[in-house]
Amino acid sequence: MERREEQLGAAGAGAAPALDFTVENVEKALHQLYYDPNIENKNLAQKWLMQAQVSPQAWHFSWQLLQPDKVPEIQYFGASALHIKISRYWSDIPTDQYESLKAQLFTQITRFASGSKIVLTRLCVALASLALSMMPDAWPCVVADMVRLFQAEDSPVDGQGRCLALLELLTVLPEEFQTSRLPQYRKGLVRASLAVECGAVFPLLEQLLQQPSSPSCVRQKVLKCFSSWVQLEVPLQDCEALIQAAFTALQDSELFDSSVEAIVNAISQPDAQRYVNTLLKLIPLVLGLEEQLEQAVQNGDMETSHGICRIAVALGENHSRALLDQVEHWRSFLELVNMIMFCTGIPGHYPVNETTSSLTLTFWYTLQDDILSFEAEKQAVYQQLYRPVYFKLVDVLLRKAQFPSDEEYGFWSSDEKEQFRIYRVDISDTLMYVYEMLGAELLSNLYDKLGHLLTSSEEPYSWQHTEALLYGFQSIAETIDVNYSDVVPGLIGLIPRISISNVQLADTVMFTIGALSEWLADHPVMINNVLPLVLHALGNPELSVSSVSTLKKICRECKYDLPPYAANIVAVSQDVLMKQIHKTSQCMWLMQALGFLLSALQVEEILKNLHSLISPYIQQLEKLAEEIPNPSNKLAIVHILGLLSNLFTTLDVSHHEDDHEGPELRKLPVPQGPNPVVVVLQQVFQLIQKVLSKWLNDAQVVEAVCAIFEKSVKTLLDDFAPMVPQLCEMLGRMYSTIPQASALDLTRQLVHIFAHEPAHFPPIEALFLLVTSVTLTLFQQGPRDHPDIVDSFMQLLAQALKRKPDLFLCERLDVKAVFQCAVLALKFPEAPTVKASCGFFTELLPRCGEIESVGKVVQEDGRMLLIAVLEAIGGQASRSLMDCFADILFSLNKHCFSLLSMWIKEALQPPGFPSARLSPEQKDTFSQQILRERVNKRRVKEMVKEFTLLCRGLHGTDYTADY
Repeated sequence: MERREEQLGAAGAGAAPALDFTVENVEKALHQLYYDPNIENKNLAQKWLMQAQVSPQAWHFSWQLLQPDKVPEIQYFGASALHIKISRYWSDIPTDQYESLKAQLFTQITRFASGSKIVLTRLCVALASLALSMMPDAWPCVVADMVRLFQAEDSPVDGQGRCLALLELLTVLPEEFQTSRLPQYRKGLVRASLAVECGAVFPLLEQLLQQPSSPSCVRQKVLKCFSSWVQLEVPLQDCEALIQAAFTALQDSELFDSSVEAIVNAISQPDAQRYVNTLLKLIPLVLGLEEQLEQAVQNGDMETSHGICRIAVALGENHSRALLDQVEHWRSFLELVNMIMFCTGIPGHYPVNETTSSLTLTFWYTLQDDILSFEAEKQAVYQQLYRPVYFKLVDVLLRKAQFPSDEEYGFWSSDEKEQFRIYRVDISDTLMYVYEMLGAELLSNLYDKLGHLLTSSEEPYSWQHTEALLYGFQSIAETIDVNYSDVVPGLIGLIPRISISNVQLADTVMFTIGALSEWLADHPVMINNVLPLVLHALGNPELSVSSVSTLKKICRECKYDLPPYAANIVAVSQDVLMKQIHKTSQCMWLMQALGFLLSALQVEEILKNLHSLISPYIQQLEKLAEEIPNPSNKLAIVHILGLLSNLFTTLDVSHHEDDHEGPELRKLPVPQGPNPVVVVLQQVFQLIQKVLSKWLNDAQVVEAVCAIFEKSVKTLLDDFAPMVPQLCEMLGRMYSTIPQASALDLTRQLVHIFAHEPAHFPPIEALFLLVTSVTLTLFQQGPRDHPDIVDSFMQLLAQALKRKPDLFLCERLDVKAVFQCAVLALKFPEAPTVKASCGFFTELLPRCGEIESVGKVVQEDGRMLLIAVLEAIGGQASRSLMDCFADILFSLNKHCFSLLSMWIKEALQPPGFPSARLSPEQKDTFSQQILRERVNKRRVKEMVKEFTLLCRGLHGTDYTADY
């Protein structure tokens, strides 16, 4: 603190020592904040000023900073400091000071009524905060008093100034309530008082709006004030007169925005649906805006069309259920729906020519949900009425989803293109949802339109129209099961007839084929209709994402029907990979696609294709392995290793994933002999070791090597067995030279899959002991720089205990050192590392009885573990980790009860541990609660959460609300 004082005192404008919060020093610090070019000095000034605002001296300097001779920036700070003191430190104010504080604030607000508006607003917020803290008992008639004081004729401020100041004060009162930190019981009381005060506010607002002499600035302030009050869930019927006045004010361009905000806020309150009669009165008012809306659209007035649309959607979206219930008023509600349809289909391209249509999409979801929620008879009536509306909606949405002309699209900014992409995704989601209402007839409708478009010779069709119809198909087929649709065969037949002259259209064709890949798996005779298109598109870098993802989907879903096309697919893929047409991520997808494809071939065919596919990369890797390491050849090595690991991720000849689908789908016998992936891995093993020898100190290369084996192990499972001994040996050498987290993660995989098999236990045990020994040495040297290694090590230890506890029986394993290192890891600042360490202890403690060395170390060092856990709960660890520490306490209690009952009393004995905020009684209560609960883990978690809040001084505060 002293150093900060010196820095602030010496900086630019020479602000004063930190605790000397005088008017002069505050002014110097404000000057420094606003005008000092040095950012460090600005930051220091800001910190100092924040301290000043909450200091006891703020009561003194705030009023002086409001003097007329001060500039607005200084006056604003004074008003803000007053607000902070009143809102956050209300309990510091003596009761007998309330009235004088209120009077002073009224005086200042009256003075600033003709002064700086930002200072006026801050003073109004301060008085609003005071009012909320005093009402209802200490200040029963807040609004009436405010009105009376501002109507006083002896004020030096003119009537309009006083009126605007009063309206500002009335506007911020509900807003301050919404953000206030009032205790929950007070909040209910104050809300009820404000509801009563509303009876004094609304007549005043109505009077000011109806007076012909009220100037525009007053009317605008009235509308903003009304908008603020309705958010307190005022009964809608009490707002009728003001809502009608706001509709009238929509004709005045100066009042338009404020009127829209007021109407939307009034209509959107959750309670409004109870007032059906008022809602029905609002429908004609909204429909009365249609002419103004059409005029705005004609004139390109986006602000007006946007505002009117907001009003129509607010009424329709928030109250469709209530209005649909009024069956006798079906016609007027249908008119409202058609008005919203006009807004959805507003002319122009989003977001360049219009920004309104996107507001309406959620309405269509809501309306559909409400219609489908009715009982059968009523639903049937409304389905008949609204199905044509929803078919029209589909036409409108597909028109809105159309791309502009190539020329126009070329002028769009990247941001506009991205907004349009997101808008199309929203349209896609809406179409998918609408399918529930319209069913198979929707697909037939789209197919008929597309067929007519592609086969009609009457008029040339635009690619945009074709693309939009396909996009509609794709939207539905991606998420809805279209396997039984009778129009998909026709669609597959139409796709080759599409004249693709544009990247966007080509992309959509690809994605549509991808969306139909499951259908193709059930109708393999149609694969040849579309596969040539996909393979042709692979050669176009502009279609990289769509063509590669579509091929991957086809290879995954249709792999058993692809052997006749395999040679062609592999040849085309090899060609594009060699030409480096695609970016890295698409190359990886392509390798995954080939993995799926090869999985369905005979072993000899797989090996033959693997040889031709991989050989060029192996040769390249051999060449790179000879070179001196540098950044460019590192990228090439990581790329090649990535290609191999992605290929091996999906190349699975054992048919694991199809086991559940019955024997009829297993078209090939499970192959005999070595697994092709293992054959390739054994062939390249020495080469990988050679690459590693030069790149052992590079985490990225080591990670890429480990990824090859990790993905192969996950895919092959038991088939990987022949590789286990040599891989264990390589991992041991790697980790001994330079420890890396990825090597530990791969070791964990091997332990998980192979440690329980007697044949593989010796090499895995040797590897486990070696990496443990190396990691323990790392702990002796200082593990703080390697949280990732400690995290992975803890996960490995937990996995070993879970899958093969025998690994902890070996005499060469220093269980005591492992235990102590894990206790140390509990104190790391990195949450994942702490979580992994807690996971280790929850696996270790249940083994106390069965593994002698574990029981011994827990007896000797368990107290140290308990102290570390209590320190963490006491405030040293993040609150988000408390459940993990609760798990350790629960385990200790369940498996080491007699030890824990002795340790916990001793540990909590010292004053101030684990927190100076705890009383001896609170500590005693906690220890008794924990010791009593040996069955219900959830209860222990609740106890720990409660205790940590006490330790941190947060119990019963706002901070606990979401905890």
